[in-house]
Amino acid sequence: MAGQKRAKDVARAKQERQASRRIEQQRARRRNAIIAVGVVVAIAGIVLFALLRPDSEPAAQPGSAGAKPSPPVAAPAGISCTDAEPGEATGTYSKPEAVGLKPGSAMTLDTNCGPVTFSLDVTQAPKSTNALAFLAEQGWYNNGNCHRLVVNGIYVVQCGAGAPDGTGDPGFTVPDENLPKPAAGGPTGYARGTVAMANRGPNTSSSQFFVVYKDSFLAPDYTIVGQVTSGLEVIEYVAAQGVSSESSNLNDGPPAQPLVIKTATVRNGP
Repeated sequence: MAGQKRAKDVARAKQERQASRRIEQQRARRRNAIIAVGVVVAIAGIVLFALLRPDSEPAAQPGSAGAKPSPPVAAPAGISCTDAEPGEATGTYSKPEAVGLKPGSAMTLDTNCGPVTFSLDVTQAPKSTNALAFLAEQGWYNNGNCHRLVVNGIYVVQCGAGAPDGTGDPGFTVPDENLPKPAAGGPTGYARGTVAMANRGPNTSSSQFFVVYKDSFLAPDYTIVGQVTSGLEVIEYVAAQGVSSESSNLNDGPPAQPLVIKTATVRNGP
């Protein structure tokens, strides 16, 4: 009887040891699971912090208002901008009078940052170049503001409106002419130094024009009136300063360095 009792005691003790080991293994598995969850949560927190910290904001897209202002750029040798307050153009006209431009003519903008001269393509764009010359003779561009700078997607400085904010026209429109040939129905190149007429749609050019300071691809809808022959560095310098920090869109708005046309004069012929 004593032997049987001892055997039972041994068996019971073995079962208790096995049960204790199973309980300890279950506890260990629970501890490991808790630790694993904690590690995952910690990693997720680190990743989330990295994604949301201020220096990881996405880059501004073309036309986005979220672009960062351009840092100031030193003026190259020979360029010095003076303070100038733009004014409003006066006068309205039913049509531009004939000026009698000859091939080889050119227009010079004496700006507060230096002179800019561009040729006038009298042969390919006779109506548009005549309109520019007529308005220059009337003093339309004198003390006029270059109200728009685009620094992303296309690269242009736009001038010639009646008011400093880019509104106002002389009362007439000019039909399109000398449009570039489209490339397979898509945008075409307006090369660096090109001067073209701005418009609100087909055949609505008036007094405003733009200067391309870096090769740009645009719809072939803008009359090319000439090419900058001197002073393009003035436009490039103004563009390098970026759009005004007060603009709601830092890719397209008033230039940080104001550009004012003090006078506009035309040389008729070579």
